Amino acid sequence: MTDTRNLIRWFEELSIDDVPLVGGKNASLGEMYQQLTPKGILIPNGFAVTAGAYRYMLDEANAWDELHQVLDNLDPENVDDLAKRGAQAREIIYGAGLPEDLQAEILQAYGKLTEQYGESLTVAVRSSATAEDLPTASFAGQQDTYLNVSGEASLLDACRRCFASLFTDRAIHYRVDQGFDHFKVALSIGIMKMVRSDLAASGVMFSLDTETGFEDVVFITGAYGLGENVVQGNVEPDEFYVHKPTFHEGYRAVIRRHLGSKRIRMVYATGHTKSTTRNERVPDTDRNRYCISDQEVLKLAEYALTIEQHYSQEAGHTKPMDMEWAKDGLDGKLYIVQARPETVASQQKGSILEQYHLDGDGEILTRGYAVGTRIGKGIARYIPDVAHLHEFQAGEVLVADTTTPDWEPVMKIASAIVTNRGGRTCHAAIISRELGIPAVVGCDNATQAISNGEMVTVSCAGGDEGRVYKGDIPFSVERTDLSGLARPKTKIMLNLGNPDLAFTTRALPNDGVGLARLEFIVNEYIKAHPMALLHPEKVADEQECKQLETLTRNYHDGGEYFIKRLSEGVGTIAAAFYPKPVIVRMSDFKTNEYASLLGGRYFEPVEANPMIGFRGAARYTHPAYREGFALECAAMKRVREVMGLKNVKLMIPFCRTLQEGEKVLSAMAEHGLERGSDGLEIYVMCEIPNNVILIDKFSKLFDGFSIGSNDLTQLALGVDRDSEIVSFDFDERDEGVKTMIRMAVEGARRNGRHSGLCGQAPSDYPEMAEYLVRIGIDSMSLNPDTLLGTTRHVLEVEEQLVQ
Repeated sequence: MTDTRNLIRWFEELSIDDVPLVGGKNASLGEMYQQLTPKGILIPNGFAVTAGAYRYMLDEANAWDELHQVLDNLDPENVDDLAKRGAQAREIIYGAGLPEDLQAEILQAYGKLTEQYGESLTVAVRSSATAEDLPTASFAGQQDTYLNVSGEASLLDACRRCFASLFTDRAIHYRVDQGFDHFKVALSIGIMKMVRSDLAASGVMFSLDTETGFEDVVFITGAYGLGENVVQGNVEPDEFYVHKPTFHEGYRAVIRRHLGSKRIRMVYATGHTKSTTRNERVPDTDRNRYCISDQEVLKLAEYALTIEQHYSQEAGHTKPMDMEWAKDGLDGKLYIVQARPETVASQQKGSILEQYHLDGDGEILTRGYAVGTRIGKGIARYIPDVAHLHEFQAGEVLVADTTTPDWEPVMKIASAIVTNRGGRTCHAAIISRELGIPAVVGCDNATQAISNGEMVTVSCAGGDEGRVYKGDIPFSVERTDLSGLARPKTKIMLNLGNPDLAFTTRALPNDGVGLARLEFIVNEYIKAHPMALLHPEKVADEQECKQLETLTRNYHDGGEYFIKRLSEGVGTIAAAFYPKPVIVRMSDFKTNEYASLLGGRYFEPVEANPMIGFRGAARYTHPAYREGFALECAAMKRVREVMGLKNVKLMIPFCRTLQEGEKVLSAMAEHGLERGSDGLEIYVMCEIPNNVILIDKFSKLFDGFSIGSNDLTQLALGVDRDSEIVSFDFDERDEGVKTMIRMAVEGARRNGRHSGLCGQAPSDYPEMAEYLVRIGIDSMSLNPDTLLGTTRHVLEVEEQLVQ
């Protein structure tokens, strides 16, 4: 006989040890309400209808035998049979009804909650399975949730529906896959005050990066209205990243952000409709701005870190968390409405590094958010709704508008998943991560752009953007056991300009970033010429002026736009490798490249040979660009001083003379970047013969040298590296070039300065890597795809030198 004294438990009576009684969701809410409310985290109050109440209801109705008859001979792979038996099971449970004493206890607790919050109270009625939210399994979205519930009759009906949802098709299938006994899993119900996020915003956040498992960031997503749209993947949410180590040091900054489209929001339904919620279109003015402020992002990050710290201490080891948050539009406060262990990225431990490489190219059919870092291919199969799931064949690429938990039986046999809607925390993203298959979500036009039945290749190996290619594009998988890979004496660093790849690339064995180029960030993140952003009135083209206005609409002016976008791009790279050094080269566009930026043609001269023209250090103090350089300096100052990423070192490119170096250093000091202040080191590219010839004098100005083998070869041999007709003469392995490199390394060592090389040579030619080790260079910076092979080669050479 069930103990009826345990039918209702308030959150304040629950802890994380009560999972068998109230399920993971309610146990976690109770734990937070008890332990974290005193630490300033706001949790809406509520109570749990226990798993004992579920069993009591079925006992009283004598429903167990009937359930066994329906479920004991279930074939989970037969979709039609599963749907039929699931419907029968739900009918049995809903039909059992709630015993009168259970109804009375629920209504008594509901009355107390109404006394606390007032007559206008509405509640969320959420399912919480007893096997739910365990560290190795996620039951997210598999049982029902009812929002904006008010009134006694509606509440009791929602409870019956929740109990019945223990036997949704997706929940049955998942339990079979995970080896859970249907009759040993029970359902508890959480009844808690609704946070009025229908009038504000809500979302999901993780205390790590969900795609790469990078644990030094908090990843926050959000959209307008109730949170179901974000969880279900019906909207593309805003995204924000906050860096944990510098946050702990007292710095407060968002290091990375993405503006989501946020087309719809879920709000309360008004009038006498059966539905309690509805979706409405979001006005363009709201869509074009972020749904929460930076201050609110940072408050959520603080919540996330407090929650992760608490659960990690309880567990005795680091425990990354998956949390749901909501902003109340009435009181303006931020609440946590759910927290559970993150169950995918945090479980991927081990020393095997797996890298997927696309070995060909092709027509890109659509683009979206990359989920994971893998590549898959197969015949595209468009499934418009659940009724067509039986058409899907194993190994095909699932193409859909969006997915829900009902789709999981076919998702697990797909080679890849592509959806129109959703962000990185949508249902399709969560499940594809669990299954280890690539997914590209939030494409907008996938169902139109991809033809049913055509062969496609789905790549998530290129950073944040996932791509779907037409046809069968070859790819390879490189698996490396890092457990036995020693670190060489020569520092092995990375060339990296794309912030989208930073969190993935950091997993490679490295000593930091030897060359972080600004050019990629300016091209892809900023898109406009800095002088055009400062002086849009000088841009004569009306269309370009409109584009500039669109880019800067969420900022005070074009200058702030440039500073924040550039600092967040660099900050992402610096955070990924923190506290290892990240050497950031100030901009080194040529005039023809600058002119191709939005508005650029109005500010750049036309040169016959831009390669040796108005570039590098010469631009920085020149009247034509000094305002642009001031923006670059302001961005780097923000990275170091506001974000706290003091691992950033700065580097000046193409510095022809000592006088030029002195002028640039003076300008940087005026802009708040004084060499030596707050540990700031400033390097110079050693890529002009004059840098080598006068290296003793350049050493008095700069803290280190990075040899640019491409330009040094060009200028030592007199070969334009952009000219095809003389390309046969361009070779970094030429004896004269190698002598120049040796002189630079020896000169740096003589003056106690760092020497490194960041050109293509060691990436392209193993013999050049060997030469650099033999002459005693301090570091070499390599492209990510050559890093492992070159590291092994360097270890062999160093071993030979010792012998």
